[in-house]
Amino acid sequence: MPLHITPLTDPRHGPYSRRLAWLASDASSVPVGTAFLRLSTDAGQAHLAELAVHVHPVERRKGVASRLLDAAVAAARSDAGRCLAARAVAGSPGERFLRARGFRKVLTLRYARLPLADVATTGLAGIVERPHPGYRLASWQGTVPGDLARTFAAVRRAMDDMPVDDAELPTVTWDVDRVRAAAKAVEERGDRLHTVVALDTSDGSVAGFTELVVPGNGTGDGMHYGTGVLPEHRGHGLGRWMKAESVRQARARYPDLGGLLTDTAESNTHMRRINDSLGYAPTHTESGYQLDL
Repeated sequence: MPLHITPLTDPRHGPYSRRLAWLASDASSVPVGTAFLRLSTDAGQAHLAELAVHVHPVERRKGVASRLLDAAVAAARSDAGRCLAARAVAGSPGERFLRARGFRKVLTLRYARLPLADVATTGLAGIVERPHPGYRLASWQGTVPGDLARTFAAVRRAMDDMPVDDAELPTVTWDVDRVRAAAKAVEERGDRLHTVVALDTSDGSVAGFTELVVPGNGTGDGMHYGTGVLPEHRGHGLGRWMKAESVRQARARYPDLGGLLTDTAESNTHMRRINDSLGYAPTHTESGYQLDL
């Protein structure tokens, strides 16, 4: 099938990355597939590029994905990229394509969902109200309050040692500007960012955090983002405590919200146990793949 691969102008360039895009169309100029490539502009992270390829089901097995991948690989190499990362649902045509093109599996992600209508409010309240000596909970919507901004940026390093199987992930250097930029990005696309933190009562610093993004109209499903506790504060049940409070707030604030989604690396047994204890049920598995360029 004759194909035309057209580079597109993507306005979604953030302060720390830029995105390239391509459109595949047939001889009649009918779109049949797309590819998006996220390139980091952070120092020390430019070697890793993130790829997403989508082909209309009726147009698969006609070379569309291969042509789009070739364009993305060429662009990544010209940008000094050394590794291309992609994800696919386990057992899907996308996974079979990545394997056929030389990608190696490096990560298994388990997705789970908590139907908010099924949440037992008394059990949730028992978790949230249980004392955690030396700590207290705080929360906000949108951008972090100014008095917590510095230690909230510092607590983001709690994610650096999370289990990620064999995946090569960049270490993100967080500062106050980056934290605020991330919150602004969520706001600009029309969603709502909710953050719950555990504060060390000895000095008021942030010891752990969990983030939840809810669709702007308050319907559908929310999505958990990062959850982490600094190494020096682990072993006190803070992760489960914060996540339970996040669930409690979502249920109280958004009566039309259907559920909450979360994804966890298969090797992250601690976070998976937290999710299980709160009632999250598995939905599907995704595989992470990488290609050395």
